[in-house]
Amino acid sequence: MPLFTALAKEGRRGVRLEVMRTVIYSMSMSLDGYVNGPDGSFDWGAPDAELHQFHNDRVRTQTHQVCGRNLYEIMRYWETPQDDWGPIEHDFAGVWNPLSKIVVSSTLTDADLGPNARLATASVADEVRAITEGVVGVGGATLASALAREDLIDDYSVFVYPVLVGGGTPFFATDVSQTSLTLVEHRQFAGGVTHLHYRRE
Repeated sequence: MPLFTALAKEGRRGVRLEVMRTVIYSMSMSLDGYVNGPDGSFDWGAPDAELHQFHNDRVRTQTHQVCGRNLYEIMRYWETPQDDWGPIEHDFAGVWNPLSKIVVSSTLTDADLGPNARLATASVADEVRAITEGVVGVGGATLASALAREDLIDDYSVFVYPVLVGGGTPFFATDVSQTSLTLVEHRQFAGGVTHLHYRRE
C-alpha cells in the first residue's frame, strides 16, 4: 500500500472513502515485548544522539500526533528550552511543538493543554477517521490497541531495545484479528537498538 494512500471503510453501510492518511504506531519496546516495566518505568528507552536524530527526522514527517494523558504530559518537557540542550534537542523541540496534537484524556481540561493541542471529543478511532490526509503518529499502547481493533493502523515502527523487563504493558494488542505485515525498513543503531518498520499489506 503506497504511503499516504489507503482505502478506508467508513460506517456499517459499506461506503468506501478514499483517504490520504497514514497512521503510524511508533514506540520503544523491550526485547520481551513491553513498552514499560512492571512498575511502569521505561528509563531504559532513553535515546543516544544517533537515535534521537532519527526520531527528529521521523516526527518531522508527521502532521498529527495522537497521545494519552501520560505521554502528553511527559512530552510537555519540550515546550521549555533547557540550558543543557544541544542542537539535536532544540531541533526536536522545533519539530514537536508545532505538531497538531489530539490528547485522549478524561481528566485533563482545555486549560491544561499547551499550544497546538486539543482534547479528543470522540473515541480515538473516530478522531483518527476524521483525519483524511497526512501522517498520524500514535503514541501509547492502549490507544494503539484500540486503533488496531478497528484496523486503523497502517504502519508499525518498533524500536527494540536489548533489555528484558519481565512484564508491563505489551507493545501489541492481543485481541485483534490476524494482520499480515511487510518489512519496509530495518536499521541497527550503534547503541544496540534495532528499528523495524512494518507496513500492513
